[in-house]
Amino acid sequence: MADRVIYATYDDDAVLKNAAKKIVGQGVRITDVFSPFPVHGIDPIIGVKHTRLGIVSFMFAMTGMTLAIIGFKFFMIQDWPMNIGGKPNWSLLENYPAFVPVTFEFTVLFAAHGMALVYFLRNKTLPGMPADNPYPRNTDDRFTMEIRLSDNAKFSSEELHSIIKGTDIIEIEEKDYVVIK
Repeated sequence: MADRVIYATYDDDAVLKNAAKKIVGQGVRITDVFSPFPVHGIDPIIGVKHTRLGIVSFMFAMTGMTLAIIGFKFFMIQDWPMNIGGKPNWSLLENYPAFVPVTFEFTVLFAAHGMALVYFLRNKTLPGMPADNPYPRNTDDRFTMEIRLSDNAKFSSEELHSIIKGTDIIEIEEKDYVVIK
């Protein structure tokens, strides 16, 4: 069975937030919001949960730091020890202050590149993937709410339309929902 989705389009972010509060207050679940810029405060209104991206970023950073420490312990202490500036070459702890900038840079490198990959994978925006944006004007000056009928089974399509039309809406459209894989 194909799912149906209602797209409600607004022309201002404040109007969108007020409409979302009114619609959610009546028990309707909003699936997603498409906007040309981040609308601050919309996530708690539509029920978007906090992500664990901070934990993932920390794990990437610790991986980079660990690889940096293992790398220069092997290269500068075990494999080819060099006496540079009179520094002892038999202990990592005695040489570590010289390696702090390298450790920091490796940590930032791994965290940044790892989070970029996670971002692209999580949002399904890898190069060559089709866009999942219902209207091209959402990248310019329109804000669109996506309301799936399957998420709001207690309401009929006509009831949802009347609830949405009670807000300052610009355009409303109902379409078949196509899952892009």
